[in-house]
Amino acid sequence: MLDRVARLANKTVVVASSETQRDQLSRAIGTKAQIIVDKYNDHSPLVGALTGFESVDTELALLLPCDAAFVSTEIAALLLDLCGGKNAAIPRWPDGKIESLQAVYDVKSAASAGRAAMQEGKRDMLGMISHLHGIRYVSTLVLQEYDPKLDTFLNINTVQDWKKAEHMLRRAG
Repeated sequence: MLDRVARLANKTVVVASSETQRDQLSRAIGTKAQIIVDKYNDHSPLVGALTGFESVDTELALLLPCDAAFVSTEIAALLLDLCGGKNAAIPRWPDGKIESLQAVYDVKSAASAGRAAMQEGKRDMLGMISHLHGIRYVSTLVLQEYDPKLDTFLNINTVQDWKKAEHMLRRAG
């Protein structure tokens, strides 16, 4: 994933949940990214995202989950373009579900919204998003123009997911 998005980003930051995880990631990825540890004790996707937002000095941040091996650089670039003048560009499925962990955010607005959600005891991305205004939702039907099978959203969390990913890689050559 880091290799795929390297050309889109001025700076790549990976957020680890602990010092031990940071050390493991450092051995695995070397100098491809800056690795930082969660600033807050409560580990959740929001905590990781907020730590990342608070550590960069860019206007926009492309937020990606660590378990998405097939991130589409075309979709990432599109979301970066579509976020201009908005507080976020977030993919949305026809059933209304969103891909908040594969989206682009205005860093200052997202950090402020994330802190507000945490003060309310909310630790999920939807808590942060509820505090954001000016969101551009991008239909996954549109994103299929760039990634017909929407492999960009495949998360590898189980052995079955891993086998599917291996099969996809073999098929792609």
